[in-house]
Amino acid sequence: MEDSDIIELYWHRSETAILETKKKYHKLCSHIADNILHSREDSEECVQDTYLAVWNRIPEERPHYFRAFVCKITRNISLNRLDHKRAARRDEKNTVSFEELEETFSVMPNFSENIEWEELTIEINRFLSKLPVNKRVILVRRYFFGDSIAEIASDLNMNINSVKTILRRENRKLREYLRRGGYGK
Repeated sequence: MEDSDIIELYWHRSETAILETKKKYHKLCSHIADNILHSREDSEECVQDTYLAVWNRIPEERPHYFRAFVCKITRNISLNRLDHKRAARRDEKNTVSFEELEETFSVMPNFSENIEWEELTIEINRFLSKLPVNKRVILVRRYFFGDSIAEIASDLNMNINSVKTILRRENRKLREYLRRGGYGK
């Protein structure tokens, strides 16, 4: 079923919308949650919570890119679960990809000082849109989908060190890009 048809089902409050979303995106949502949480049980709960969250957000919102909409909700729910788990104990395995970005965002001003998260998202998307496709894919797979460096290298037929180098260089470029845009020191 096409995404636009699934959105229409949500719009008309048909419970079939959830079933169609699950058929089309369950594997992708599970992949995202698994990469963040590394726990099948927690991941499955987050994916189920995703369907409820999508149900609650549509029809208030009519997303242009349903796949990205569902993925973002899954990612946010999974990250919230990870934060909750980390409050009890710090798990290195679960936080590695996010710590790689720490230096990039360590110079960011306090977001309560009238800088909107949405503005930052727009700037990051602008930066990504200027990158060659292969570099963009590497960054998005690592930091949005939470794929391991080894998975990315294998899928793209690249050397692991090449992927690490691209991540390090592009993070540095992102930091400079954001700094020039007034998002940091």
